[in-house]
Amino acid sequence: MSKSPSQFTPRSRKVRILATLGPASATPEMIRQLLKSGADAFRLNMSHGSHADHLARIEIIRSMEKELERPTTILADLQGPKLRVGRFEGDKQMLENGQTFVFDRDETPGTTKRVNLPHREIFEAVAAGTRLLIDDGKLVLRVTNVSPDRLETMVEVGGAISNNKGLNVPDAVLPMAALTDKDRTDLHFALDHHVDWIALSFVQRPEDVAEARRLIAGRAALLAKIEKPAALDRLDGILELSDAVMVARGDLGVELPPEEVPPMQKRIVESARRLGRPVVVATQMLESMITSPSPTRAEVSDVATAVYDGADAIMLSAESASGQFPLEAVSMMNRIATSVERDPGYSARVHFTETPADPTTNDAIAEAAANIVGTVSAAAIVCFTLSGSTARRVARERPSVPLLVLTPSARTARRMGLLWGAHAVRTRDVASFEEMVGKAKRMALRHGLGKAGDRIVVIAGVPFGTPGSTNVVHVVRLAGDELERHKPA
Repeated sequence: MSKSPSQFTPRSRKVRILATLGPASATPEMIRQLLKSGADAFRLNMSHGSHADHLARIEIIRSMEKELERPTTILADLQGPKLRVGRFEGDKQMLENGQTFVFDRDETPGTTKRVNLPHREIFEAVAAGTRLLIDDGKLVLRVTNVSPDRLETMVEVGGAISNNKGLNVPDAVLPMAALTDKDRTDLHFALDHHVDWIALSFVQRPEDVAEARRLIAGRAALLAKIEKPAALDRLDGILELSDAVMVARGDLGVELPPEEVPPMQKRIVESARRLGRPVVVATQMLESMITSPSPTRAEVSDVATAVYDGADAIMLSAESASGQFPLEAVSMMNRIATSVERDPGYSARVHFTETPADPTTNDAIAEAAANIVGTVSAAAIVCFTLSGSTARRVARERPSVPLLVLTPSARTARRMGLLWGAHAVRTRDVASFEEMVGKAKRMALRHGLGKAGDRIVVIAGVPFGTPGSTNVVHVVRLAGDELERHKPA
C-alpha cells in the first residue's frame, strides 16, 4: 500500500517498454538498472531457460517492486507448437532448385531426397500448391502431391537444410492446439508463481484463445500473439476473447511477404485500439543493438512508427535478453519514444485511429474525462478501479495527460504495465465521495502528477468497490497543503 512518496516517479512518456530477460539481464543489479533506464514490464521467454531460471527472475522482480515501490509487470511467453523437420545423415544436406524432395513418416535419417516430418497434422492440412518454408523462409518448397504419410514437393528456393530446422506452413490452418504439453506445464508454473500476463503463441483462431482462457481461469491476463496469417482472417474474434495482443513480427514476417508486414502491423494496432485492447509491437525493433551500442536509422524509425501509431507497448527481445548492450537498448528505446511523444504533431497522429465509445456508461465517462482534460487544461486523470477496466477505457482515448490508476488490487496494479499512459498505485479503497476526492488530490500531488492550483479529473464508480460501476466524473483543484491536511492512505 502506498504510504509515502514513491521512490519511482511516473514516466514522462506514455508508451510502455517490455524488456525480455535472459542471460544478459538475470542479476538483481541489471534488472534494477533496466527498470531505472525505462523498462515498464518484463517478459520471460518460456522457449529458453529452466523453471529455476525463470523463478529466480520472478523473485528478483518482486524484490525490486518492493524496493522501488512500483507495481511491476511480468509476462510469461509460452513457446507454442514448434514445427520442425527430422534429422539428416551427416547432420546436414543440400537441396537444389527444381529438385523433388519428400517429407515422410520414416524416422531414419534424411538424405538429399527425403526427411522425416514428425507432425501428422501437416499431412492432414496441406494440399497441392501449399508452400513449406524451412529455416525462417531461407528454403521454399511447394507441395505437388499429398498422401497420408508422404508429401512430395518441388524445391523452389534451395540451400542447406540441417537437423530439426523450423518449418512454417503459411497457406494452411493446421488442426493442432495452440498449447502443447510443454506449454501446459509452463503455464501451470507461471500461474503458480503469480505472473501477470500469459502470452499465447501461434494463435490461429478464437478457439485457441478460449481454451487458454479456460485453463488460466482468471489467474492472469491473456495476450494473444498474432504471428500466423490464419489469425489475420479471424482477428476480430481473437481480439474479443483476448485481454491484449502482440504484433509478433518474427514468424509473421516469415509467413507473409515482407512488404505485407507493415500494413498488417497497422491493421492489428488499429483493430486492437478500437476495441480497447492493449497492443504490443515486437521483434527486431533494435536488432542491431544485440552486438552494437547504437541502432541503425531504420530501426529508430521503426520504433518511432509504432509509437506514432499509438501502440501501448514496444518490446525488446534478444536485445535485452542475450545481447551485449541491454541497458543501452532500453535507454535508446526510452529516448526514441520520449522524443516522438514530444513532437507537436504526435497528438494528431496518435488520434488518427478513431476509437468510438461503446454505448455504455463506462465508455461515456471515459470519453468525457479525456475531453474535459482539454477543456479545463487538467494536469492528470485519476481513475479508481478494482478490475482495471476503467483504466483501459480511459487509455483507449489516448488522453494528453498522465493516467493515475488507484486500485486496492495488487493483481490489477501489476497488469497496468502494458497499458498506455498508466501509472498504477496500490492503495486502500475509498468508501465515500469526500474520501475519493481527498485521496485523488493527495495521490496526484504525492506522485508528482500535479501541483497546487492544477485541476485533475477524477473517475470512479458508486457504490464504491463495485467492479464495472464507473458512473462519476469530477473535476477538482489541487491545494498546496493537501498532503499536510490529510494523513497518507
